[in-house]
Amino acid sequence: MATLHDTKYRQALERRIRMLGADSRRKWGQMSVEQMLWHLNAGLSTPVGTAKPLAGKPPLPRPLMKFLVLHLPWPKSAPTSPTFLATGQYDLETERARCLELIDELARQSLDAPAVDHPAFGKMTGRDVSRLQAKHLDHHLKQFGV
Repeated sequence: MATLHDTKYRQALERRIRMLGADSRRKWGQMSVEQMLWHLNAGLSTPVGTAKPLAGKPPLPRPLMKFLVLHLPWPKSAPTSPTFLATGQYDLETERARCLELIDELARQSLDAPAVDHPAFGKMTGRDVSRLQAKHLDHHLKQFGV
């Protein structure tokens, strides 16, 4: 499975992010393109240390949640934590630039970093985090047809 540490994969994601425009239309869900980028940035901000981790209890045991999100396809319009719900108005270029910065920052972190305890998924290695974020980015870029 691809990670943000795979240079070619990361560069492909970055190209897709740059393809997004104000006229990009979602194929499912309710977020605008700006809200989607804000949502991605909220998810990327936690592992780089600029946001607090999620709180609350996951709907399934943490090891099962981790397995599901890392290994199975994600359904369209899957529920998300209230922390990551984008409800405001955001600037496309600001959110795009922040997303690209966060991707770069996360890719500079070691895949061999000590595992951290994720509130929803349990122990997450650097590789797990990189895989999760790569999958999250891909999911939402597909949502907007790029």
